[in-house]
Amino acid sequence: MTAPDEEPDDAIAISALQHYSYCPRQCALIHVEQAWDENVYTLRGQAVHEQVDTPESWVEGAVRVERALPLYSRRLGLVGRADVVEFLPDGTPFPVEYKHGPRRARQHDDLQVAAQAMCLEEMLGRPVPRGAIFHHSSRRRREVAITTALRTTVEEMVPKIRALLADGRLPSPVADGRCKECSLVDLCQPTLIAGGARLHALRKTLYDSDDDEDEPCATS
Repeated sequence: MTAPDEEPDDAIAISALQHYSYCPRQCALIHVEQAWDENVYTLRGQAVHEQVDTPESWVEGAVRVERALPLYSRRLGLVGRADVVEFLPDGTPFPVEYKHGPRRARQHDDLQVAAQAMCLEEMLGRPVPRGAIFHHSSRRRREVAITTALRTTVEEMVPKIRALLADGRLPSPVADGRCKECSLVDLCQPTLIAGGARLHALRKTLYDSDDDEDEPCATS
């Protein structure tokens, strides 16, 4: 297993898939503007990842474990690092992503694991049918099947992210329940911006309506 000779200029971080799936504006803030801020959720996440950020290798029974393993896909233009990859007794890689929260299914987390699996398949030339999320709060794993649907979503999302990063502009905020858990909410200002956009749209509707009323009636 070898690293790519040269990282493509437009390579996308695997983590961007998780960010984009959660919120395109969050993805642009992090990967275009290099913005970051801390909240209780990111601090917990950092504490969890400190345990898996140092490269290390060991054997547990018949399973070889690699921590902080570099990943790449030349075909997709992805780069990143797996928290843990377990190599099962038959040699099959099994990526494990660490998350700080409780055990619950989230597609944006599953997409990150799927992208890791697809990178491992390209690097090692063997199928990776499953991976897992380790939820630190509950100390439980949630296994993720690397389905055709997940693979297709990764394939379709990568060019969208690449276009977003190349464009360099921030998408409109979602201004919904996702914002409560986002560490970038103060930088993003979703409620303020979304409210301003709604006010602008209302004014435009009213002005257009006034213009229509001022037009003279057609006569025969």
